Amino acid sequence: MKRGRVAYAGAIHEATPDGDRVRLADGRVRDEHEVVWLPPFEPGTIFALGLNYAEHAKELQFSKQEEPLVFLKGPGGVIGHRGDTRRPADVTFMHYECELAVVIGRVARNVKRADAMQYVAGYTIANDYAIRDYLENYYRPNLRVKNRDGGTVLGPWLVDAADVADVGSLELRTWVNGELKQRGNTRDLVTGIPELIEYLSGFMTLAPGDVILTGTPEGVVNVNAGDEVACEIDGLGRLVNTIASDADFARG
Repeated sequence: MKRGRVAYAGAIHEATPDGDRVRLADGRVRDEHEVVWLPPFEPGTIFALGLNYAEHAKELQFSKQEEPLVFLKGPGGVIGHRGDTRRPADVTFMHYECELAVVIGRVARNVKRADAMQYVAGYTIANDYAIRDYLENYYRPNLRVKNRDGGTVLGPWLVDAADVADVGSLELRTWVNGELKQRGNTRDLVTGIPELIEYLSGFMTLAPGDVILTGTPEGVVNVNAGDEVACEIDGLGRLVNTIASDADFARG
């Protein structure tokens, strides 16, 4: 099942897809542009994987690390489908990162990889923007790179884990203004989902609503104000958002 959350007519509604439209829990059907999209669930702690596709690490001239490269993100940086992400005027290289997002469904502590998938509630698409100008180094992706307001887009749907037949073979694609720029497959993850859950739950407790962003494949390019970026993952949908300028956000 695919489930989402939208704001419409002064209230927040659970929503499901209805062809190219959106069906609210009360039965009303609306066009995508008539509603304000929220993240499809209330995110808890967000664990973001860096350089978890070998070709992307090679693209950035970075060798494989001994342990997963993980950092935390606050839920305040998350926005929904069709939201705007600000590109500060002083930066030279800001790029998208299309990622499979894994949503934890129950408390996980010291989970073994053989049991790890039992703790997954579902999956959604993430577009986790990065500003390379602000990067100190790959071991320290500082706050300005990865914890920006509106810098992480989630949605449009949370898809139940049982409805994804083979999460280890999903194609990811990113389009910028209708042009295909990025393509990869989850079969190429350096550290897979069961291993990530085992690793993280081995030293901290994972809670329902926590999210693991599993990394992005090669093919990241700079984006500018006005660009429309669309991320697709097989079976999960199409996540669209727009890059906005400082002026759009009334910031100088």
